[in-house]
Amino acid sequence: MSKHPGKARNMDKNRSTGKNKDMDEKKTGDNIVRYDASILTEYDIFLFKQGTHYTLYQKLGAHRVTTPDGVEGVFFAVWAPNARSVSVVGDFNQWNATTHILNIRWDGSGIWEGFIPGLTKWNLYKFHLVNSQGQHKDKMDPFSTLFEIAPRTSSILHWPDYEWQDGQWMSERSRHNALAAPWSVYELHLGSWKHHWDDGLSLSYRELAEELPQYCKEMGFTAVEMLPVMEHPFYGSWGYQTLGYFAPSSRYGTPEDFMALVDSLHRNGLAVILDWVPSHFPTDDFGLARYDGTALFEHEDPRRGYHPDWGSYIFNYGRNEVRSYLISSAIYWLDRYHVDGLRIDAVASMLYLDYSRKHGEWEPNVHGGRENLEAISFLRDLNKEVYGRFPDVQTIAEESTDWPMVTRPVFLGGLGFGMKWNMCWMHDALSYISHEPIHRSYHHNQLTFSIWYAFSENFMLPISHDEVVHGKGSLVNKMPGDWWQKRANLRLLLGFMWTHPGKKLLFMGCEFGQGLEWNHNTALEWHLLNMPEFQGIRQWVRDLNDALRRYPALYERDFTPDGFRWIDCSDWQKSIIAFLRRGEADGEYLLAVCNFTPAPRDGYRTGVPQPGFWKEILNSDASVYGGSGLGNSGGMEADSVPTHGHDQSLLLTLPPLSIVVFYSGSQIAEDRGES
Repeated sequence: MSKHPGKARNMDKNRSTGKNKDMDEKKTGDNIVRYDASILTEYDIFLFKQGTHYTLYQKLGAHRVTTPDGVEGVFFAVWAPNARSVSVVGDFNQWNATTHILNIRWDGSGIWEGFIPGLTKWNLYKFHLVNSQGQHKDKMDPFSTLFEIAPRTSSILHWPDYEWQDGQWMSERSRHNALAAPWSVYELHLGSWKHHWDDGLSLSYRELAEELPQYCKEMGFTAVEMLPVMEHPFYGSWGYQTLGYFAPSSRYGTPEDFMALVDSLHRNGLAVILDWVPSHFPTDDFGLARYDGTALFEHEDPRRGYHPDWGSYIFNYGRNEVRSYLISSAIYWLDRYHVDGLRIDAVASMLYLDYSRKHGEWEPNVHGGRENLEAISFLRDLNKEVYGRFPDVQTIAEESTDWPMVTRPVFLGGLGFGMKWNMCWMHDALSYISHEPIHRSYHHNQLTFSIWYAFSENFMLPISHDEVVHGKGSLVNKMPGDWWQKRANLRLLLGFMWTHPGKKLLFMGCEFGQGLEWNHNTALEWHLLNMPEFQGIRQWVRDLNDALRRYPALYERDFTPDGFRWIDCSDWQKSIIAFLRRGEADGEYLLAVCNFTPAPRDGYRTGVPQPGFWKEILNSDASVYGGSGLGNSGGMEADSVPTHGHDQSLLLTLPPLSIVVFYSGSQIAEDRGES
């Protein structure tokens, strides 16, 4: 590959007897492999075998070193305990497997190692194994920091070197990433966010660093979440078939280029969350699969080691060395790339031994249950280590079942995640909004049920990539009615989402109502923003994000029941709900009233908890968003008319298919210039 990629592409037995012996080097022809430059210590090996070495990326793989006698070169180390021999092949030795043969350590670790002088950055290499079956296999370096662009599969000698400029962000990160902070996450797939108009190629990391932070900052998002950037051989997997657990995809540039993207996002006030996939890995022969001829990284029993839905292998979470490998990967992205959070993919598939399996296709645990005890232990160790080293980051679980205490501390018996995707809310909300308004009264519980469990976990509300692919249609086209009603329903859904307890996540394109469902091979329909109706939807999302930042009632108590109160959840006949949000300060309230029918409601009386002026801060039917322009003239004084159990009330106009949001509190006086 080029040393400086521009535009991105869319493609898819020699045994050591120890240093107290005579042989410190092995001569093969004119080449030398030396064994006097090991960077592995006895303590490293102890931790590795114990499963608690969480910075393996500093020891295994390929590392620049200088020997005691001043020779510069590269130290290689790879775990392959059942291989018969291992050598390093590459463009520096014409891919000759007999030239640079490694030695297996004497300590029983299963690690092969050796030092090759004279190698430099950008050399291509692989590990050539004669595996346990006597087969000759060229394998990737599991710790490689850079790979050739797919479909080529070589590892590349590379040691990222970047001068970070995000010191202010890192020093203040704990405030931005706090659970009581506003979270509005823009989820995106780097390869299909934007393309070059002339050749259809994806933007590179450097080009994204110029455009993405500015766009997200303008839109008011607080964070970006990237579908897996870790190297993956199949572009169409969107990164979820990961092989390079320590390498950003070379499709878009170098590791330094990706660092520049993270740096730019930080300098524009945006947190960076990466999707991370410890649940399974692809079966490609050059990868981790049957690495030394045996089930090394994966579980040997296919009932536990093979995923029938995804055609991929499942990690052996009970193997100490595998646990060290995976947790080291998580720590690596937080350490070397300044990442602010990890969203853990497919947690449910890890927790249950019978996940997506029929009777007889899975094996119970030692207690006869369906819980994967090794995976549970692994996830708890992962979160303990992440938060122990980086207390100002967050881990987020994509967990689709009712597994208890996902976001509760490990010492209390929980899994230790910071947040969890609220899949139930997402399914109910999308199901409800897809009904014709005339039928919604019969599905009213889909709107209100989420509050029963909303505070059982620290929830994030996701409308993610999974909801706009595989024939599910785009978000706007899930809405019933004519084109005006579709857009009104979309604005209503997003308004309900932004005012509902929980952090927010929205997939790219949904913020302006893209018409086509997402396709990873094409860019978003940016040309739609030339039309006012799409500009209106984007302006609505921008204003929702502005309100989220401005009003603490929308975020400070997302995870506690004292931050939410129903005003009326029982008006199923009119398909109307009204509720309050409140923050830490006394007397600060937000009132949200949703009308899920196309019939405007004049003179709709709603109880409120205090007298005074209630300012209308959001109205999804405003003409600037493409609505009909009905509203409440910017707000009103509360009346002394008891309603809904409150002494005060508001007589409202509810526009069709809309949400209106009112504020009462100290900012009213500030907005009016009063003391």
